[in-house]
Amino acid sequence: MRLLLLMLVLTSLAGAQQIGQNARPGDPGGYTLSVKSQLVVETVVVKDKKGAAIPGLTAKDFTVTEDNAPQTVRFVEHQQLPSTPTPAPAQPENVKIYKTLNRTQITPEAEGKARYNNRRLLVFYFDMSAMRPADQLRALAAAEKFIRTQMTEADMVSILRYAGGSVDVLQDFTGDRNRLLSILETLIVGEGQGLAESNDDASGADAGAAFGQDDGEFNVFNTDRQLAALQTTAKMLGQLNEKKSLVYFASGLRLNGVDNQAQLHATVDAAVRAGVSFWPIDARGLVASAPLGDATQGSPGNAGMYNGAAAQANVTNLQRSQDTLFALAGDTGGKAMLDSNDLAHGIVQAQQAISDYYIVGYYTTNPAQNGRFRKVKIALSNGLEARLEYREGYYAGKTFAKFTAVDKERQLEDALMLNDPITELTIAMEIDYFQLNRAEYYVPIIVKIPGRELALAKRGGAEHTLIDFVGEVKDVVGGTTVTNLRDNVNIKLSDASAGELARRPIEYDAGFTLLPGKYMIKFLARDDETGRIGTYQTTFTVPNLNKELKHVPISAVILSSQRVNMKDALYNAMKSKDAAKAAIADPLVENGSRLIPSVNRVFSRDRELYVFLQAYQPGTQPVVAYVSLYRGGAKVFESQPAAVTPAATSRLGMTPLSFTLSLGQLPPGDYDCQVTVLDPTGNRSSFWQAPILIVP
Repeated sequence: MRLLLLMLVLTSLAGAQQIGQNARPGDPGGYTLSVKSQLVVETVVVKDKKGAAIPGLTAKDFTVTEDNAPQTVRFVEHQQLPSTPTPAPAQPENVKIYKTLNRTQITPEAEGKARYNNRRLLVFYFDMSAMRPADQLRALAAAEKFIRTQMTEADMVSILRYAGGSVDVLQDFTGDRNRLLSILETLIVGEGQGLAESNDDASGADAGAAFGQDDGEFNVFNTDRQLAALQTTAKMLGQLNEKKSLVYFASGLRLNGVDNQAQLHATVDAAVRAGVSFWPIDARGLVASAPLGDATQGSPGNAGMYNGAAAQANVTNLQRSQDTLFALAGDTGGKAMLDSNDLAHGIVQAQQAISDYYIVGYYTTNPAQNGRFRKVKIALSNGLEARLEYREGYYAGKTFAKFTAVDKERQLEDALMLNDPITELTIAMEIDYFQLNRAEYYVPIIVKIPGRELALAKRGGAEHTLIDFVGEVKDVVGGTTVTNLRDNVNIKLSDASAGELARRPIEYDAGFTLLPGKYMIKFLARDDETGRIGTYQTTFTVPNLNKELKHVPISAVILSSQRVNMKDALYNAMKSKDAAKAAIADPLVENGSRLIPSVNRVFSRDRELYVFLQAYQPGTQPVVAYVSLYRGGAKVFESQPAAVTPAATSRLGMTPLSFTLSLGQLPPGDYDCQVTVLDPTGNRSSFWQAPILIVP
């Protein structure tokens, strides 16, 4: 795959956009006073010598210091929950099977206010990527048992699912048993079990294929994806001030290497900050594994079968998978349920752990965003002797300028997972396709970012702009990752080009080889100087041209106003040999120059319009093609028909069709560009049409 970063001349129309434009020297400006304050929320359990909760405390009863600096307590909320679970009054059960499970969000709280006063917050988190089907059914059955027999009126339950993609919030916190049971029953039965017709067109529903935590063969971020998903969940739950118990259903979780240990620490830290305790439940239950493995795996077939090494390895693997669950629980104040067939009892333990506590909030007097640990000490000021349980410190936030390399990678990981995309940067994209052989298609993508939205930095006396790119392509039908992209680009700019950046876009292109099918792409770009992120997400289809019998099979049509010499590329991510090989497969490269597609399809009258496409017509008979321009339904321009013979060396009968149009005689305005391809011998034709804009 070849990656190039090119500078394009921006047309006058794009200059009308003012999103994120850099200020020019001499512009009049006002004075802005910016005041930032950081609210710190602690959940404090207060018990007397006998272990009984102490009620009735107010803000005057607490003293708080942060790094030995006194803090002013702004509010105190007392959460008093029943210590002995009592089932809620029986209600008529009305369980439904949903055709699809809608994704939602955790509704945040207003600052300083507890939305779920005197409510116990439980999160059922099902890690489907870490459970076999039998374990999934066991976990879902345990959750149903708890809701039917152990859930109290004070309990609010949220259901989350992780299936190798992003974390799906299937239900925000609710006490509606019927709703919770219906979601769990739908997970057991499966979504879309012949209950809905499938539409493979623009009217089809978004399948919700998630991004950011998938594809073990190509781990873009080199971290443990299950832990990263848990970290994202903890940050999401951090929007609520109350204590949260997350019941984590999985069949073990095993770490490998230093990177995974770092991710474990980051996940635990995010949970502690958010007031989330993990209560892992090993859905395998009581395991009695065969010495040489069960029927789900092949026999070792080596010397380990005879010297005990294979049996020891099985035991070690089981213990390691449970060690991580134990560590998650111990470091966040929870408890792991291991080697037990009563999975519902693990949920009850998480429920009983939250009974009586105080929410204490204060605004820290230390505004530094340096990411350092701050030690918090809380005591009672009324002379009462009590035992306090609380978070004894937290890590301050960081500005992007202080991010480490790991922090930056994790920020991209989180952004890729979000259902609500970050749109701080403007991104436009064009996706095309060209047939390579009977099975594969070359799919170039063109990404345009307005240069005015990127920051410049002085480094080593030269002008630079740094951009991170992350992309992931998924199969809409299967939901699996097909290919992905990760790149960090450092563009060196001359004094002249740096000064023009505010008026020029930066265009980034990449290419993938895909099979026919329907895909979804999510692409992120980040300005590495400010941390601003832009997201582009869409679905696209690569047609199977082998099945096209009524019309002349043609590729995507490229409209462009510029050819760039390959040697003039500002950035090339591949070695020269690899780039040369990629250039051979790229149909947009010819005689050392590359045709740059126009993403916004805006063309200036003083520049020529290039039209390029391929037709696939096996044989020796020529293909006739021409380009027409329409305005208001009337034809205003038509090129001379071109008869082109298929390439003799191409088994597909690949026929390149290229046109150069002069726009100087046309008045500015909106037009429809139509490309007509005719097969005179086969009495077949194809038409392609798209709107364009011609500007002075």
